[in-house]
Amino acid sequence: MCRHLAYLGEPVRLGTLLTDPEHGLIRQSWAPRAQQHGTVNVDGFGIGWYADGDPIPARHRGAGPIWADATVADLARVISTRAVLAAVRSATPGMAQGLSAAAPFADGPWLFSHNGVIGGWPGSVADLASGLPVEDLARLDAATDSALLWALIRHRLRQGEPPAKALAAVVTAVAERAESRLSVLIVDGDQIIAAALGEVMVTRRLAAGVVVASEAWDDEDVWQLVPDATVMTLTPSATTVVAL
Repeated sequence: MCRHLAYLGEPVRLGTLLTDPEHGLIRQSWAPRAQQHGTVNVDGFGIGWYADGDPIPARHRGAGPIWADATVADLARVISTRAVLAAVRSATPGMAQGLSAAAPFADGPWLFSHNGVIGGWPGSVADLASGLPVEDLARLDAATDSALLWALIRHRLRQGEPPAKALAAVVTAVAERAESRLSVLIVDGDQIIAAALGEVMVTRRLAAGVVVASEAWDDEDVWQLVPDATVMTLTPSATTVVAL
């Protein structure tokens, strides 16, 4: 489906996370090692990051393969940041194409990315969509299951629901209605919230912070599997895991 990665901690260059590792996200766009569905991730990409003193993240996205965008190499070389959410996309047949469908999606301080698929979309989750404000549906980022998933989570966040609770509630509601594979990441610059249901994610602690990703970027025996059917909250100093 896709590959994505989130980082939180001391400021590091984007390249440390995306381009420097031998099997980093750039390489995963054309040669993923642990992807079980799809073969390449060339249907769009996005990088979201936070600048000091500004709670609203910046984004750079594209509709094609990440390796074909020369700007990415420059950004990776010169930008340092305390928090990142980046993704490369393998589009599900029948869903929208183009830049608007590329994660990360954004709203205020939040960034969002989804790897996987909602079975039977859109009919299987039509009742969940009908509970959203009409304006939210009219302004859906793209005609994709990921965009709807984000709209459902975003609606709860706007109502003041704690992020881990919001993420767990939406993932559970979707799973009750359709056989789905969901690997979800949301970031606000201070925390990473990750949910895994039928899709693999791994995490590791670095000297500078913490990483959560679809797959490891090296063969070091320090990566830990995110338990399936859980929601994980990560900060630079702590990790909390709650079962769905």
